[in-house]
Amino acid sequence: MVLEKMLACFRGPKLRRQLTSDEGPGKVYQANLVEATGDKFISVIRFCMSFTYWTSPVVLTVLYRRGYFSSEGLISIGKFAFSISVIYTVAYITRGFGRYSNADYLTFLSVLSAAQKSLTQQNKKMLARYDFEFWAWPVDWRMGENGEVKKIHQQISKPKLTEFNISNLPQRILGYLAVHTFGRRMLYPGATALINSLVGPVLSQNRASLIEEKQGKRAKLLSADGNEIDVLFVDRRHSGNPSGKTLVVCCEGNAGFYEIGCTVTPLEGGYSVLGWNHPGFSGSTGIPLPSQEQNAVDAVMQYAINSLGFTPDNIAGFAWSIGGYTASWVAMNYPDLKYIVVDATFDDIVPLAQARMPEYFENFVEFTVRSYLNLDIAEQLIRYSGPVLLIRRTRDEMITTKSDPTGVKLYSNRGNYLLIKLLQHRYPCIVDDSTLTVLADWLARLKSQQEDLWQTHEVDEDECLAKIRSYIRSNSDTFPCNIGEGYSEEEKKKMTLYLASRYMVDFDSTHCNPLPASFFKTPWTPDSEDQPKFL
Repeated sequence: MVLEKMLACFRGPKLRRQLTSDEGPGKVYQANLVEATGDKFISVIRFCMSFTYWTSPVVLTVLYRRGYFSSEGLISIGKFAFSISVIYTVAYITRGFGRYSNADYLTFLSVLSAAQKSLTQQNKKMLARYDFEFWAWPVDWRMGENGEVKKIHQQISKPKLTEFNISNLPQRILGYLAVHTFGRRMLYPGATALINSLVGPVLSQNRASLIEEKQGKRAKLLSADGNEIDVLFVDRRHSGNPSGKTLVVCCEGNAGFYEIGCTVTPLEGGYSVLGWNHPGFSGSTGIPLPSQEQNAVDAVMQYAINSLGFTPDNIAGFAWSIGGYTASWVAMNYPDLKYIVVDATFDDIVPLAQARMPEYFENFVEFTVRSYLNLDIAEQLIRYSGPVLLIRRTRDEMITTKSDPTGVKLYSNRGNYLLIKLLQHRYPCIVDDSTLTVLADWLARLKSQQEDLWQTHEVDEDECLAKIRSYIRSNSDTFPCNIGEGYSEEEKKKMTLYLASRYMVDFDSTHCNPLPASFFKTPWTPDSEDQPKFL
């Protein structure tokens, strides 16, 4: 019994805090000196190993130039690795003994052991009092556990550029190595040990606030590909606020976590909220590659429907930045989704990747991204026919491709291209070659300047709305919508400006500032009772 408990202390998860409960107030777990010392060594070694792997092309180049790939050099590397292994082993044992002498840790272990053996409601309630390394948390829900809700199962087609042939084999191999060493870590820095180490304490503190103050419920989902997805649900259905009946599924950015990310916006608005972390972020396992991202958000949606009891027409998608990829995938595959709001999101990752690499790498970047990290948000979003709201940040430094000493160039914001592609698909007879120039001019301006263009073309909001409603009554409200056949060029320009003002709103901000709750609202539809006014 003593040996079993000792081994459990060696293998057990790191305990961070005890949360507020009926038993008493919350408190940060206080490790004794022995445990804290061992844990510090382990954390530093793990961080260095991860950082070395991330920078492996540079590290290997330096080692080669300094002659470490010779027989003597390899012996030196071996000795170094052996020394690190000994230090790690000693730290591991030291930490275990420290935990064994800590009564708080032993109490936690007994609760964890009971929950792992049988995850009853009582055991889960006891376990929820603790915040600890999530790998040890038992699985709450598995993909397919309650049956899968019908969805479309759509995927965008792979570009011909990426089709296999012998001539592109060297490029394919180099691209694979680039993506799996530094590429995906640059695209999703939130999956690196560096970011997780830096924000870990903040995540723990904010997660505690969500659980203690917002009555959040944390859970572990098992996706179709075997990844464990860390989610947190805040239920507002019985709050008395009508917004609480709608569940907002939040899709975070490339360094965002539900603890400190875009979940704050719908929470402030009184909505029920389901936050989740990308594969490899915080408590979620896996790698944030497109296929794993899709499986993760699919598990989140199925959990919301099958376990939490929401129907798709009462679920909204909310995305910030690169989270637009998973949110648009959900919209594409769940056509009954209530609506989708995307903030600071781009149309396609390729132009952004090319803008940040030397020009002579342009073709290689396109091939590699299309082959392994093809985040084509626009192609997915246009396959959704429900209400959409795009929020553009006018000083966004991350998704623009042009800038100068005076600041970023608004016309190069890739959110503009997302709007253009969406409108071209939905209203092909309105947004065509004859109106693209005026739309581009509109998107290159701030609102005060857009008002001038609006007045120049004498846009009548009531007239535009009446035309759309009349078309829907006579035809249908499906997309693509052929309204605009027979319109003059000036009529089409008026309608283009009107539609652009309905589908996109501007937020005067840089990329990373929290979005005020006032910007999160139900997107425009022609039959909306409360029709917004541009002027």
